[in-house]
Amino acid sequence: MKIISTKDNLQILHEDNHIIVVNKRVGDIVQGDKTGDKPLSEVVKEYIKEKYQKPGKVFLGVVHRLDRPTTGIVVFARTSKALTRLNELFANRETQKTYWAIVKNKPEKEQDTLVHYLKRNEKNNTSKAHIKEVPESKKAILDYKIIKTLDNYFALEINLYTGRHHQIRAQLAAIDCPIKGDLKYGFDRSNPDGGIHLHARKLIFIHPVSKESLEIFAPTPKDAIWSSI
Repeated sequence: MKIISTKDNLQILHEDNHIIVVNKRVGDIVQGDKTGDKPLSEVVKEYIKEKYQKPGKVFLGVVHRLDRPTTGIVVFARTSKALTRLNELFANRETQKTYWAIVKNKPEKEQDTLVHYLKRNEKNNTSKAHIKEVPESKKAILDYKIIKTLDNYFALEINLYTGRHHQIRAQLAAIDCPIKGDLKYGFDRSNPDGGIHLHARKLIFIHPVSKESLEIFAPTPKDAIWSSI
């Protein structure tokens, strides 16, 4: 069953005067889109407004996004000062992002660095990974390692070095390791909750105001496969 985040059930991983970090659920949409569904940014605003009894509008800046069917760490800025600095951190790739993914096929190598050129298709909202540069493509780099072999699946830990559209999904599909539940990238059946087994597990970054190093972990969703890792 799909549970959408509300102000009363938000999974907060870190909160201070300048930032708030949330564990996104499957189906939560980070920022408003054409669906018209309430985005996670609005839910977090409601939470802040109620908790701190703020009159008027609540400021909240969206720093980065996660695809709707994925889960894990999402950072929001609570002040304009924090937003400006966080935008710079993410744009300059001064963050360390670690993801977990569940795939059906075993990669050829236990661990490897994948370099592709991703070209986005706006019509069907996908990205295709090419081995060589093609017009309008962007370089995409990640490394992965197998962290656990399950009965029917393999759990991968992924470090992301570029932030391209559907990057992990497209690059793993390119090596014939589509993510569990990801019909868009070649997995054979959907997950019951409509999500995919891709989770933003860990994020390391420098706090935009205090300058301390933050290392944030997000618990995986509660299901049998994630629980077995």
